[in-house]
Amino acid sequence: MLTWTLTPLHLPLRYTWKISRNASTFKTNLLVQVAGDGHEGRGEAAPNVRYGETPEALTAEFEQLCTAGLGQCETLPELTAFLNTHTPAHALRFALESAFVHRAAARAGQRVGEWLGVASPAGSVPTAASIPIMEPGEVATFAQEQQLGRFPLLKVKVNRDGAVVLLREVTRLFPGRPLIIDGNEAWADADSLRQSWEQIRQLPGLHVRLLEQPLPATCSADYRALKGTLGCPVFADESVTDEADFADIARQFDGVNMKLMKAGGYLNGLRILRETRAHGLQTMLGCMVETSLGIWSALQISSLADVCDLDGFLILRDEPFGLVREQEGMLRNTEE
Repeated sequence: MLTWTLTPLHLPLRYTWKISRNASTFKTNLLVQVAGDGHEGRGEAAPNVRYGETPEALTAEFEQLCTAGLGQCETLPELTAFLNTHTPAHALRFALESAFVHRAAARAGQRVGEWLGVASPAGSVPTAASIPIMEPGEVATFAQEQQLGRFPLLKVKVNRDGAVVLLREVTRLFPGRPLIIDGNEAWADADSLRQSWEQIRQLPGLHVRLLEQPLPATCSADYRALKGTLGCPVFADESVTDEADFADIARQFDGVNMKLMKAGGYLNGLRILRETRAHGLQTMLGCMVETSLGIWSALQISSLADVCDLDGFLILRDEPFGLVREQEGMLRNTEE
């Protein structure tokens, strides 16, 4: 029988993390550990307020799962069936499944990707670095303090009202630098986005690598109308759920940002990445605000991604695990 434990991780941030729907100065994530037969595995849950997840609710779910027989799951198919029956929040499900997989891979003497049947990641993986929503006058100081110049790709969080002025300042400081513009569903519809985009696309020095989820996930008709009209790839984030129709996603988007926390585990995450590729779309691997444990987990499958946005651990003031090292915008596992 396996032994499961859960420990809260109180994580102060290096700065205010602001996106279109909320702002925070700290996060509470959860560390899940499983042990048995001399091997152990760890997984991380980063609760997502977009889907109503909280540390307290996930802790209660974990306790219910333990009571329901979580420790009796000895194989991944058994664990999958158990979690399909009891349906925990996606972030908790990822923590449980990843901890189980990490233990199983260690027991087999294999890399995690190898155990999952995924090609090994590159020795160094480039990541985007994120700029949260802030006043334009604060960007230069923020960029200097965070040494953003070392990153080959920047991700700018925007809301509808401030997008143009914030992007104007970013492009002034980093002319020609490829940008991911992330709206987090900030615009109401296609018309409001077009109005802003006409101003954005005229900014001197603008180089958009991709635009991520500018409209709410409910705006599928608007996304279909916008497809191919903005002059840059548009990627789905919140629009891709367990029930996503990928043929329809391909009619709306040019790529998909898959986050393991949102997918609820390696197995569903790999399914999403493969469905994305099968429908001719670009793949992106994203993250929440996570420790290096969550980022290390994502790196195990990074060979399947065209773009990686895995800087969540760099937002933490005191990262607790040290499993990933960043240098000049490149990520490496510290174990290698």
